Amino acid sequence: MQYEAVIGLEVHAQLKTKTKIFCSCPTSFGAPPNTHTCPVCLGMPGVLPVLNKKVVEYAMRMGIATNCTISNNSRFARKNYFYPDLPKGYQISQYELPIAQNGHIDIETNGVKKRIGITRIHMEEDAGKLVHDPSRPYSMVDFNRTGVPLIEIVSEPDIRTFEEAGEYLRKLRSILRYLDICDGNMEEGSFRCDANVSIRPEGAAFFGTRTELKNLNSFKNVEKAIQYEIERQKEVLLEGGNIIQETRLWDPAKNSTTSMRGKEEAHDYRYFPDPDLLPLVIDDTWIEEVKDSLPELPDQKKERFISEYALPEYDAGVLTSAVELAGYFEDCVKEFNNPKQVSNWVMGALLGLLNAEGKTIEESPVSASNLSKLLKLIDQNVISGKIAKTVFEEMAKTGKSPEEIVKEKDLVQVTDESAIEEMITKLLENCPKEVADYKVGKTKVVGFFVGRIMKETKGKANPEIVNRILKEQLDKA
Repeated sequence: MQYEAVIGLEVHAQLKTKTKIFCSCPTSFGAPPNTHTCPVCLGMPGVLPVLNKKVVEYAMRMGIATNCTISNNSRFARKNYFYPDLPKGYQISQYELPIAQNGHIDIETNGVKKRIGITRIHMEEDAGKLVHDPSRPYSMVDFNRTGVPLIEIVSEPDIRTFEEAGEYLRKLRSILRYLDICDGNMEEGSFRCDANVSIRPEGAAFFGTRTELKNLNSFKNVEKAIQYEIERQKEVLLEGGNIIQETRLWDPAKNSTTSMRGKEEAHDYRYFPDPDLLPLVIDDTWIEEVKDSLPELPDQKKERFISEYALPEYDAGVLTSAVELAGYFEDCVKEFNNPKQVSNWVMGALLGLLNAEGKTIEESPVSASNLSKLLKLIDQNVISGKIAKTVFEEMAKTGKSPEEIVKEKDLVQVTDESAIEEMITKLLENCPKEVADYKVGKTKVVGFFVGRIMKETKGKANPEIVNRILKEQLDKA
């Protein structure tokens, strides 16, 4: 039997507010344990939460950016469960009346575009963090993260492959970063994902029993875990077994999932409206103000790059995948107005360097200004494209400008036609066999001659001039 996967993702995005959702404690990452806490976020008796208005604005921004309907009336609920990192014994979240519903984003995998529905976006507070002691049989809890604002983005079960899941997550992260409401750092836990995976016979309308996957702290791990879980469930069904509704942990060391616990249903959490928080009323004027304040989003920027810079769709997609990368590209184009050449260098040499060194575009050792200056030197025939690669590598190592490097290493391109002509004349005189080969139609020998000239000039001869004069002299020979 042929099976297809049905996948839904629950994404938690930590919002970049200065203070927590219901108190004035700071949200900054990396502070000593339990130093960013107060009676409110620790759930002391008698305290009352006060909603952070900026959290509401950020949630609205994401809702509008993902084509959701913003609710004029929403409210907070208590999600009741016991866990050591939850000091109140419940989490303040939203349940029946979330702030945003019924949205979508568009993704593209393997050249195929697809729309993924978004069921809801709601606000909630984060829990603390358990720290397990590797040498002693107990755990410690850090409550600094307790009360940090989150939005949870729940997709429709529209995803069918692990590739689609990965692309959906990358698109969500890109939108969050364009909006500047979440830094999207999966390693620090500010962008987290749980995946609900089930399979069913191809073409069936019903859903199979789902499992929830946790401990997915990178895009690759999300894709690997979903791929493994799909195959695991297929094997279980083909062997006559039944899928158990459960939560499973991904083990990246073993590349497999393991059972963690039975999967809870909504009623297990005993949701009820939080009596300490009033219903949230948002008027249409505020919604319009937030809508008008949104920046250019990834899809809009991609379309503009195609129309304004005449870039291929692929180039535009890569360059707008991150807001910082798009900014770097446009900074280059401002100084060197050849968008396609800038695109080639950014997508080739620059991204290759960053990927090799595990760096982000913000950490690039080559500034946009210096890359533009390098491209100008090529355009002005000061250096060749081949030498430019050497200069780029040196720029990355030293941070120096291309002009400094070219001067220090004497890399200025040889464009003196008489000097090049003299070199070619001597070369042809010393290589009568190769000249004879050319005369009988063996034109590949031209590469031999060009290589010899480039070697003699240490790669500094202008290749266009070399090829032109070489052809002229060979045709006369």
